[in-house]
Amino acid sequence: MIQQENIPVRRALLSVSDKTGVVDFARGLTDLGIALISTGGTRRVLEEAGIEVEDVAQFTGSEELMEGRVKTLHPKLHAALLARRDHDGDMAALREREWETIDLVAVNLYPFEEQAVGEGLDLDGAVSFIDIGGPTMLRAAAKNQQGVVVVPDPGWYGRVLEALQAGDGVSVPISLSRELAADVFHRTALYDSAIAGYLQDLNAAEQDDEAEGMEPTPFAAVLMPRLERVMILRYGENPHQRAAFYRDPVRTGPNIADAEQLGGKQLSFNNIIDLESALGIPLAFEEPACALIKHTNPCGAGTGADPVEAYENALATDPISAFGGLAGFNREVDADLAGRMVDRFWEAIIAPGYSPEALEILEAKKNLRLMRFDPEGERDLEGAFDYKRVYGGLLVQELDHGWVPMSEAEVVTERVPTADEMVALEFGWKVIRWVKSNAIVYTGPDRTLGIGAGQMSRVDSAQLAVTKAGTAGLPLEGCAMASDAFFPFRDAVDAAAEAGVRAIVQPGGSIRDEESITAANEHGIAMLFTRMRHFRH
Repeated sequence: MIQQENIPVRRALLSVSDKTGVVDFARGLTDLGIALISTGGTRRVLEEAGIEVEDVAQFTGSEELMEGRVKTLHPKLHAALLARRDHDGDMAALREREWETIDLVAVNLYPFEEQAVGEGLDLDGAVSFIDIGGPTMLRAAAKNQQGVVVVPDPGWYGRVLEALQAGDGVSVPISLSRELAADVFHRTALYDSAIAGYLQDLNAAEQDDEAEGMEPTPFAAVLMPRLERVMILRYGENPHQRAAFYRDPVRTGPNIADAEQLGGKQLSFNNIIDLESALGIPLAFEEPACALIKHTNPCGAGTGADPVEAYENALATDPISAFGGLAGFNREVDADLAGRMVDRFWEAIIAPGYSPEALEILEAKKNLRLMRFDPEGERDLEGAFDYKRVYGGLLVQELDHGWVPMSEAEVVTERVPTADEMVALEFGWKVIRWVKSNAIVYTGPDRTLGIGAGQMSRVDSAQLAVTKAGTAGLPLEGCAMASDAFFPFRDAVDAAAEAGVRAIVQPGGSIRDEESITAANEHGIAMLFTRMRHFRH
């Protein structure tokens, strides 16, 4: 049989959890002469709006059971969805029973993720949000996409109505039906994944594997990441690599995926990676803060009485490396700050807002990407994962959200840090977690002074940071030093002393810790152990 190009629509079933736009959609369908069938709450909403609709129980001839748990799971309804319009046997089976087809289905699912996951419901509460009839109808209609139009979200209502109104005798093009069907299976996959993730977390919380002495694990036996595509990127890390950006549907607080782009060309793969550090460092501070990022590493970070002072303090660390980098702020960018930044080359700026005057100044740089993030809400990183691809597999770990304030760190030297040194140490400890290992950061109380990143030996990182500070003309005498991991030898402490360091914070844990402590005592340096490492590979 020749494949039809359009799907005629004579009867539609509407059963939606999200009632947004459903009245207007239903009215548009009835205006086209399409008969409506509906269920429970949706039917009541439509009838209150004066729209004629047949109850699904009347259509199936069977009353709903178990307080509505069983109402659409009926052979007559699913035969109406699954019957192949070009298959003589399917259509004959309907005629023998005097059953009719349903040509359009508008269904969206119970808000499981928002309710069960978002509200932290227990199992008894969560199961009421596990939709059975909805996914079954969606999948049935999507399977029969050449004969049934399936509408899984209010965002499709307008386009479907336009197609029906423009169609040849109230019909929808097959091409649109296929597009809708693909969306259905994406949505039901995410929905099932959310339920599986909830049950996995619930089981992990209740699990106590005493036999092996292990803590309950948050890692599933089969991993099903729930990610939604935000955009196709121009390319990946390099022009010969294709790439896309995906959103985590359970993200919270300020984040990159929800940030709004106000100006400039499309974000690149590398921009998005760098934006994570440009956002993360300023958010670690209560006072106005700025981070300048280049190739994922901070080339400067600063705080101040206002964003201008924070920016100037950050830029002073390494103005040469900052060229062509990204800038992140935890305060609005005003005209004064924009005026100071506009004469330098920046790939992107991310901030919680921009004054109208600042936007006018910065938008003059046509390629400068201006990103605005929503500052509302806390970044809840509990249960969030970091993924790293390797040949043949995927490494999954919890995000590094650990934090040890300096007031809880252990002083291991004879000398105790001064109050000013404690402030500088805390500043360095907030920044070091964003620097590639091996990482060394020299700081004052409100700025980085020298950063050594990604060297094969820790002493090389320490010496590189000294070189960076010297190039920028920044004296290190009396500064603090932060290290992302322990010192395997005393050489890094000796290098710090030669540079003028007066206080050090490091995790500790080396078999040669006593050598480092002895060296610090010899040089009159105060040293703190946090007992928490911050490798960043």
